[in-house]
Amino acid sequence: MARLGLPALLCTLAVFSAALLAAELKSKSCSEVRRLYVSKGFNKNDAPLHEINGDHLKICPQGYTCCSQEMEEKYSLQSKDDFKSVVSEQCNHLQAVFASRYKKFDEFFKELLENAEKSLNDMFVKTYGRLYMQNSEVFKELFKELKHYYVVGNVNLEEMLNDFWARLLERMFRLVNSQYHFTDEYLECVSKYTEQLKPFGDVPRKLKLQVTRAFVAARTFAQGLAVARDVVGKVSVVNPTAQCTHALLKMIYCSHCQGLVTVKPCYNYCSNIMRGCLANQGDLDIEWNNFIDAMLMVAERLEGPFNIESVMDPIDVKISDAIMNMQENSVQVSQKVFQGCGPPKPLPAGRISRSISESAFSARFRPYHPEERPTTAAGTSLDRLVTDVKEKLKQAKKFWSSLPSNVCNDERMAAGNGNEDDCWNGKGKSRYLFAVTGNGLANQGNNPEVQVNTSKQDTLILRQIMALRVMTSKMKNAYNGNDVDFFDISDENSGEGSGSGCEYQQCPSEFEYNATDHAGKSGSDKADSAGARAGPQPYLLIIFCVLFLFMQREWR
Repeated sequence: MARLGLPALLCTLAVFSAALLAAELKSKSCSEVRRLYVSKGFNKNDAPLHEINGDHLKICPQGYTCCSQEMEEKYSLQSKDDFKSVVSEQCNHLQAVFASRYKKFDEFFKELLENAEKSLNDMFVKTYGRLYMQNSEVFKELFKELKHYYVVGNVNLEEMLNDFWARLLERMFRLVNSQYHFTDEYLECVSKYTEQLKPFGDVPRKLKLQVTRAFVAARTFAQGLAVARDVVGKVSVVNPTAQCTHALLKMIYCSHCQGLVTVKPCYNYCSNIMRGCLANQGDLDIEWNNFIDAMLMVAERLEGPFNIESVMDPIDVKISDAIMNMQENSVQVSQKVFQGCGPPKPLPAGRISRSISESAFSARFRPYHPEERPTTAAGTSLDRLVTDVKEKLKQAKKFWSSLPSNVCNDERMAAGNGNEDDCWNGKGKSRYLFAVTGNGLANQGNNPEVQVNTSKQDTLILRQIMALRVMTSKMKNAYNGNDVDFFDISDENSGEGSGSGCEYQQCPSEFEYNATDHAGKSGSDKADSAGARAGPQPYLLIIFCVLFLFMQREWR
């Protein structure tokens, strides 16, 4: 041993140290990876204590790894759940905004109608007493039809209002001519002269225009909020396919297999995966933005000439003005009717005095003073509701094209935009070099992370695009003051409750599975990755030392 000398001794120590180093590299601790794996509720027996050979890995980079086959499989399911959860959180907030605003508008409109009916009833009882109560069904029917239109639709507002004024004319004509007997046929003849005689002045024409425009705008706007709520609810339920799930696994958990538990995915890397996995959702953006613009247009109408509050709040006064016009012009109106429909038959003398005493009413109608009027609906005003919802609508614009970025802005999903060098790029801790693809299905042909079948659109998304397109058309009609043909919300969404999606249904795949990873990881890439993870090879040092000892003996 002494004959070997100092060089041989140093070489022997080097060999021994190299062997120890090799053993240490092969058995690097996986304790932190294991701890985090168990914290997610998984079985600790799945996780190795030290690094093992990673030839069994199907998605994550091979080489020395802290992941067993069971861990990779469970991480795959977990990455899918993580993705669905973050997308759902983003969408749920927007859905809640539309749901709450729809509820507020709906409650406001319904209470506004209730208060308008109560105001008219109270005022007419004070003014006409029993005379009004005997004929109150005419007014009750008016409000019943208005409520039915708002809640259900299927009411022609112009025809309904024409019927109201015709029935009111019949009642008023009887009252001002209570000494005569009128058959139903005679009263039908009276109704024919309504447009020509204008017994109520210009009130019916003005009120018909105001009520029609205001109710169409109010109902369409409320329906629009409900449609937006339901569209977001349906689209928020994502069901990633195999290729998307593989990409999510690589992004979220494959870094753990290499022991990089604190390194987050690169922002641009995350963006490409999200734009691939949410490609179909991105196609909603154009119709969604058109829909938002149409909603904002109708909101302006609600603040201005189509303000339902300014129409319904004084409707009792407007109808009272019409009745006063009829009272003041009753003689001229009656004479023209008698000329056109013929002289009516007088009642027997005994019945005339009784009929007049029963039907006598005040000479003038006494309207409320402002301080006597009932409180307006919901303790708020339409202007405040519209101002609030307009702000929310503006914020909701471009939501679907911004969704991938918003998901990646979540600290659970990716590193900050400024941390471009010390982030996980799918293979290791380094800068991500690929460019970010555009949004929507058509832009995914060159996505480096997720292979997407750009020729096949998702049927659920197509249905929502159509729902938005139809609603946008209705909004434009309402903006122009035109009546809107509505199916009730429950009919339009029959069998599809808010929030339903592809989760429990047979939906077409968004992406076609391809056995080759579209990120460009071939078998040689995996081998390179394995070599990179193995670290410095100590075997060269051993060979060098053996050769050195042999040469030293030959020299001697």
